Amino acid sequence: MQLRVASYNIHRAIGKDGRYEPGRILRVLSELKADIVALQEIDLKEPDGLQLLPWLAARTGLTAIPGPVRSRGPCQYGNALLTRFPVTGVRHWDLSVGLHEPRGALDVDLRWRGRTMHVVTTHLGLWPRERPLQVERLLKVFATSRHDLTVLMGDLNEWNVRGKALRGVSGLFGASSSPATFPARCPMLPLDRIWIAPAQALLSVAVHDTPLSRLASDHLPIKADIRFPRGSVPVTRSPVA
Repeated sequence: MQLRVASYNIHRAIGKDGRYEPGRILRVLSELKADIVALQEIDLKEPDGLQLLPWLAARTGLTAIPGPVRSRGPCQYGNALLTRFPVTGVRHWDLSVGLHEPRGALDVDLRWRGRTMHVVTTHLGLWPRERPLQVERLLKVFATSRHDLTVLMGDLNEWNVRGKALRGVSGLFGASSSPATFPARCPMLPLDRIWIAPAQALLSVAVHDTPLSRLASDHLPIKADIRFPRGSVPVTRSPVA
């Protein structure tokens, strides 16, 4: 079975023209044609009662899983997952560091035709010393994981392949393709990433670069085509002490 996953920082549906246009995000999702989409910077609850995630889910026909990391009064903000596969488990992990902006990871188990998927999405911090600490916590999620397929994706806010954050993830999953996704109109930095395990399940990784995606958010989406491996194998390396 072949499927597509994607990660997209939607910038609260505010485009490069400064306009709040959820419809543009919806159209980009339609362009992506992904079976699983990780979203970052999404308003999950707003004061006026608008809930963007259920709206996107209803119009795409996908199941929505919220991953709030910040709450202020009636408002919630954070990560989310849209999927067309049955959900069998959901966990939320706090990756916040000190007084910096709250961060977290959304950890989801999916199942389809007897095969299991472990999908984790996150949005790491802006402070360079923050990210290695967040990755150290995040990698513990995968230490004992055994699934047919594991996906880690999101906005890592890291462009230095030799930085501690990316070295930590690559030490567990192996190196990832790193096409530039930011800023959307003239992408130069590979902030958004997708890791797949086992590695042989990955068919391709690409940025979704279209006239609409360059306008709809300040990030371009990244997508990966993958195929379920035969048999059931451990999907990550042993964590390095």
